[in-house]
Amino acid sequence: MNAENSARERLVVIGGDAAGMSAASQARRLRGPDELEIVAFERGNFTSFSACGIPYWVGGEVGGRDELIARSPEEHRERDIDLRMRTEVVEIDAVGRRVRARELDGGAESWVAYDKLVIATGARPVRPELPGMDAAGVHGVQTLDDGQALLDTLGATEGRRAVVVGAGYIGVEMAEALLRRGYEVTVVNRGAEPMSTLDADMGRLVHEAMDGMGITMVDDAEVTKILTREDGRVRAVATQDAEFPADVVVLGIGVRPETSLARAAGLPLGEHGGLLTDLAMRVRGHEDVWAGGDCVEVLDLVSGRERHIALGTHANKHGQIIGSNVGGGYAVFPGVVGTAVSKVCDLEIARTGLREKDAHRAGLQFVTVTIESTSRAGYYPGAALMTVKMLAERRTGRLLGVQIVGREGAAKRVDVAAVALTAGMTVEQMTALDLGYAPPFSPVWDPVLVAARKAVAAVRAAG
Repeated sequence: MNAENSARERLVVIGGDAAGMSAASQARRLRGPDELEIVAFERGNFTSFSACGIPYWVGGEVGGRDELIARSPEEHRERDIDLRMRTEVVEIDAVGRRVRARELDGGAESWVAYDKLVIATGARPVRPELPGMDAAGVHGVQTLDDGQALLDTLGATEGRRAVVVGAGYIGVEMAEALLRRGYEVTVVNRGAEPMSTLDADMGRLVHEAMDGMGITMVDDAEVTKILTREDGRVRAVATQDAEFPADVVVLGIGVRPETSLARAAGLPLGEHGGLLTDLAMRVRGHEDVWAGGDCVEVLDLVSGRERHIALGTHANKHGQIIGSNVGGGYAVFPGVVGTAVSKVCDLEIARTGLREKDAHRAGLQFVTVTIESTSRAGYYPGAALMTVKMLAERRTGRLLGVQIVGREGAAKRVDVAAVALTAGMTVEQMTALDLGYAPPFSPVWDPVLVAARKAVAAVRAAG
């Protein structure tokens, strides 16, 4: 028990977004304030918000910032959670079982003891140390404050030229948001094709579709600096070979686990820089320390390796599991198969499982097939083309991964593959799945099953 109040335990939570506050809320449901004191620290201005919704807020599809907030600080406090906003934890003393917190407004510092600790420090956006990167008009989109700052810039900028650096999920979603705002959009991507979460042949489909939307795609281009005007505002993005005029620049390069506190405290980190936990989300080797959300690495159920995936779905699940365990219950997080969906305008993009390079890295022998089909029966109005790529293990026929690019009705079909991956199904078993059919929803043979049938043939042909 802590020295300040031996009558009850104290849970300290570092981070006030999805994982942290889900853990705090679930622990509170299971244990009342007489049994468990909960102190949570959040260095920002908001709690429990959807960062995934920021591109749609910027693009005008979501009406306002408050629609992205699931629960305010006041609502958490009403549930007997001592939530301290704009307060940053700057040190974890794992031996002394305490944290050092600093108030951002005023700078006052204090040590707070804990019996149980939850680390939910999230991820930090990649921001290269290049000349001009801090210029006015250059924006990241990690927090609600970031989203508001970008909207303020868009509202005050006369020019209509935008450059997005990076072509991952955030990059393509922000390209759409800026296009909706009436900007001329250029996406500068260091990879051979956009969406490196896909294989290059599927990324090429995304590139072609974005070109068709009027977005200028620049691949195989490394940004070297941000050029500025005399007043310090951005005027262009430079690569080794060209300059791209810009009145606003949005960074969508990706994120890394924010584990500087954990590293300094000597907690175990994986090859991707994320905290390592057991199935209960307890930090390995530390009985009373848990971690969840974008700061951890998770088990990939297909490859058997640890990986870092920054998604709100995982963070909320982690928080529920941590809160259950802290609160005296029992729950585990078995792992992931790497499912993700996105869109740019009317193009839907989905993937689950392994890409070709992931399968190679895992030492797997595999076959690949790619098919084109339609979202509905071909004769039914509105049928749209989609491309499905499937990977299967060469000898066993075990499903390894699926990627889908297409129009309406394409993305959520990946859920069928996600379930099949989780269950360890073979592509032959998938062909017998009893999926829903009616002409407005699917052809007689759903596109995922068409790909599975072709994968069965490829496995057999490979011997």
